[in-house]
Amino acid sequence: MGLGELSWADSAACTLPTSERPLRLAEFDDLFATALRSVVRTSNTSVRMELSGDAELAEQTRQLAERESACCSFFTFDVAPLDAGRVAFDVQVPASYVDVLNGLVTRADGILGRVS
Repeated sequence: MGLGELSWADSAACTLPTSERPLRLAEFDDLFATALRSVVRTSNTSVRMELSGDAELAEQTRQLAERESACCSFFTFDVAPLDAGRVAFDVQVPASYVDVLNGLVTRADGILGRVS
């Protein structure tokens, strides 16, 4: 799937109205394009993304994760400051949602590749 397609945001388990999904996807794209520094698969069902940015990055990421969890409750997110300007963004899903996580990772990797 190309970066312009919704891919992982199209999960049937997502309760976000279809018309709002492109906006949410754009929020993730913006986060990835401006702050993403690495994507490391920590297990089949989890990934750690390292972000860097300003002092508000952790809170902005936490708020995005909360909005996403509200419509896609299968996601478990953890946002933790590492040191000055660096944030760990951990994403985990149940095994039955690995394809959704794969889509998110593919999108993040694709954007990371464009900005590297």
